[in-house]
Formats: sequence, C-alpha cells, structure tokens
Amino acid sequence: MYGMSGPYLIRGSVSLPETELMWRFSRSSGPGGQHVNTSDSQVELRFDLARTEALPEVWKQRALERLAGRLTGGVITVRASEHRSQWRNRETAAVRLAALLAEATAPPPKPRRPTRIPRGINERRLREKKQRSDTKRGRSARDWG
Repeated sequence: MYGMSGPYLIRGSVSLPETELMWRFSRSSGPGGQHVNTSDSQVELRFDLARTEALPEVWKQRALERLAGRLTGGVITVRASEHRSQWRNRETAAVRLAALLAEATAPPPKPRRPTRIPRGINERRLREKKQRSDTKRGRSARDWG
C-alpha cells in the first residue's frame, strides 16, 4: 500500500511524530460485506502524551490538564472504524488525534475585559421600562367604576 499522507500538523511547525504513534488493528463492526470478517479494519491509535518529546513543555502540560479525563496512564487513545478500508481508518484516526491535540494545546483565550454600559443607553432602558409599566397599569380595570 502507499505511505501515510503525514506528517500530521498539530499547530505551527509541530507535528505528530510517526515514531511515537502506536497502532493496533482489530475487526470492525459496521459495513463491509463478506470481506469484513477477515480484515482488521478498525484502527486504534495510541499516543503517549506524558512521555513525548515532540511537544513543547508548555503545550504538553496544557494538554495533560485538559485531556485528563481521556488519558489512561498518560496515553491518549483514538479509535476509527467508519471506513471499510484500514488505510482510510488510519488516516481518520491520525487526523482526529492531531485535531484533539491542537485543541488541547491551544493557548487559553484572553480574559474578557468588562465594559461599562454607556449612561445614555441605561437611562433609555429605564425610561422605556417605566413607559411600559405605565401602559400596563393603565390597562387594569380597577379605575372603572
């Protein structure tokens, strides 16, 4: 078969190191006809996040924190079995892992700077509120004799 269409970029110039990816193949459920029972098309891709040297230290810490719920002993696992061919499942798994790491290593968003509501806008809101309340009060039937 043809080689992987890697390297899978995480962000910037950092990519998934081919040497640190651990692949496992097994029989997949789902579509596939007669051939499906004999081919190992499901792909499980494992990446040792805790021990990797490919990511900058800051990114690694960030990813370990954010993916804590998905890690098993510092290793992150991604499965793919939607396609009938093992090759396409490998591609899918690698792309998924790269996207997951890109999201997990992204810098935290800038803190929101609270802005003040301009006085005119606030006064207009209160004036309209008062008008509405007067309109509704005018509708009540207690003044009618």
